[in-house]
Amino acid sequence: MERERVYLPVLSRVAVCGGTHGNELSGVHVVRERLKEKQQRVDDEEDEDVVSVSNILTNPRAVQQCRRYTETDLNRCFTRATLSSAVSDRTPYEISRSQELNILLGPKGSPQAVDLVCDLHNTTANMGVCVIAYSDTDWICLHIFKYLQHHMSDVPVRYIHFDLPCREAYSLDSLGKHGFALEIGPQPHGVVRSNVYTYMKTGVELMLDWVRLFNSGTVFAGGLVEVYTMVSAIDYPRERHTHNIMAAIHPELQDKDFCLLRPNDPLFETFSGATLRYQGPEPMYAFFINECAYYEKGIALSLARRRSVEVPPVQMKSGLEHPGDPGTSEEEEEED
Repeated sequence: MERERVYLPVLSRVAVCGGTHGNELSGVHVVRERLKEKQQRVDDEEDEDVVSVSNILTNPRAVQQCRRYTETDLNRCFTRATLSSAVSDRTPYEISRSQELNILLGPKGSPQAVDLVCDLHNTTANMGVCVIAYSDTDWICLHIFKYLQHHMSDVPVRYIHFDLPCREAYSLDSLGKHGFALEIGPQPHGVVRSNVYTYMKTGVELMLDWVRLFNSGTVFAGGLVEVYTMVSAIDYPRERHTHNIMAAIHPELQDKDFCLLRPNDPLFETFSGATLRYQGPEPMYAFFINECAYYEKGIALSLARRRSVEVPPVQMKSGLEHPGDPGTSEEEEEED
């Protein structure tokens, strides 16, 4: 028996963000192309979309330098403590930028925050298309995931739940009332691959199609979806005194993201040729395997449990006064 229908507020303000990590180029180019298309529609006086969509290049300095960040990881700068911290001439650029974005898209947790933030990311790991969110009960994000999964049948589409029961969400997408990262790979950092770019552009277009359908009153049926809830991460084996890594991901595991890693399965191969095996107490699903950007964070791969979540049918609640400003114009790319 299907769950009772859930009525949710209109989504009149959406933000599509790229370049939070300046060397993840699919999102950078998707945002740039959307800004060009927006300008063309304005020039042709044909922009009558009832959804206000802000297309934002979030870390322009890092994009200009084709670096993940210039001083500190912008996608870890959106806690309330960081957003409210004092700023001086010595404040890292990304912290100052996070506060600018909070003004633009938030304030975080307020009625004025944008309704939905979609932050575009690439990974070097072989993960296909992933919707990453902090909640496994945000029916907006889960229904968008279902919609992408249905319409992108030529590529795996998965939902990753970052469960932070004792910590505050720290990434850009937490500025919105609803938010998720669209993570697509494999793609080397500093490189754009046509197929990965196309998947990202298609994912954004489908997300916005879903929002327009939702706002028009469409009823979206519920159902069961698979959710991967992150449990822990594993670092590379390291030398005791230098802390240099002493092994790489085992060839049998490399590029096998979302495979079930069982106890005693090969995990690492040391540089001297020995096999190190997974010693966890239970089978887990491995993902973000050998992500380039996570070497500095001490993460070789992440582990998740997979389970089914029953998603209820949803429909826009008509007649609900929206606390935001539906008339806000589409944001232009901000220059540094």
